Amino acid sequence: MRLSVIGCGYLGAVHAAAMASIGHEVVGIDVDERKIASLAAGEAPFFEPGLSEILSEGIASGRLSFSTDFAAAAGAAVHFVGVGTPQVKGGYAADLTYVNAAVDALLPHLSEGDIVAGKSTVPVGTAASLAPRVSATGATLVWNPEFLREGFAVQDTIDPDRLVAGVPAGDEGERATQVLREVYHPSIAKGTPFIVTDYATAELVKVSANAFLATKISFINAMAEIAEVAGADVTMLADAIGHDARIGRRFLGAGIGFGGGCLPKDIRAFSARAEELGRGESVAFLREVDEINMRRRERAVQLVQEGLGGEVYGKKVTVLGAAFKPHSDDIRDSPGLDVAVRLHGLGANVTLTDPEAIENARRQHPQLTYVADRDEALTGADAVILVTEWDEYRRELAPEHAASLATGRVVVDGRNALDPAAWRAAGWTYYGMGRP
Repeated sequence: MRLSVIGCGYLGAVHAAAMASIGHEVVGIDVDERKIASLAAGEAPFFEPGLSEILSEGIASGRLSFSTDFAAAAGAAVHFVGVGTPQVKGGYAADLTYVNAAVDALLPHLSEGDIVAGKSTVPVGTAASLAPRVSATGATLVWNPEFLREGFAVQDTIDPDRLVAGVPAGDEGERATQVLREVYHPSIAKGTPFIVTDYATAELVKVSANAFLATKISFINAMAEIAEVAGADVTMLADAIGHDARIGRRFLGAGIGFGGGCLPKDIRAFSARAEELGRGESVAFLREVDEINMRRRERAVQLVQEGLGGEVYGKKVTVLGAAFKPHSDDIRDSPGLDVAVRLHGLGANVTLTDPEAIENARRQHPQLTYVADRDEALTGADAVILVTEWDEYRRELAPEHAASLATGRVVVDGRNALDPAAWRAAGWTYYGMGRP
């Protein structure tokens, strides 16, 4: 089937390449000429495991192409819209400027019977407001939210854990549903659940899932705050309650909190939309979830200060990580990068290293010192703080080796990813998040 993907950022580029990899003919469209040139050359403009391979394969096969011309979308049976919905400046709400612009640019190129499938994360009610504009062309709007995990986005697109489609009522919705089933046939044939809903439910599926995950992370970080004053170990606490099948262990990792381009802005936009709907009290707890998350960053800074005797001015602090999570170069709302900037603001000589995110971080925060080589970054450090749990920091870095490079012996484990006993045995003063 011929498909178009409007917006070739993180979501759109992965979706376009993945759809081509399962046999569709796909054109990706974006107004950013540099991004399109990179993608057309088979070069991913960001790091995502597996993307470069399916991108190159798609282009070589002729099934995948990219363009800045919206006219290239003409003739596609389904048009996926996957543009960004950032947080508005000075507020919590989602900025729908890019969604509206993408739909408006697409409208002249739609034909009778086309399907426009929104994939962007939007406030509930967005699809209903867009549907009349799409219907006026004879096309049908559906909402098909994405559930990608950065670092696993290719896998999650090709073999998702569920597919959700919000469609209009009646024959129009039934026909659109059948078209989407054909698009995702390889996944559905493997048993992937295909859930058909109305527009509002499809929109809420995504934001409510993110709200739940954010709440679970902030819950365990709230327990970490209690553990720190009570002398308990939050990692053992998480293990114990995680054995309860109703709770589960995933997303109970205490540390410096969540970041990235989804959870922080999505829970804020959800809160803002609930206020608009007159039900702000229903998700008022999300404000506290956000506040807990932000407090953990400050706590990490305090632990570095404590380890250095209360003063970081003039001390070399090596920060291991910049991306908000491993297997990504995404620094959007990165807790670790925020910690690095805060330490720099207190007068520390901050040296930051990361396997993939250095250039992105440097563009945003040129005031920090960046070193690509891990061991070079560790050399002469008075204190070390782990903020992104890359394997080369949590598993491949022996504490004895780190001790041979660093000047000081203070390590702050911002992700509770290190073995405290091993680091202490090697002479380090170990500080965890919610650990004695």
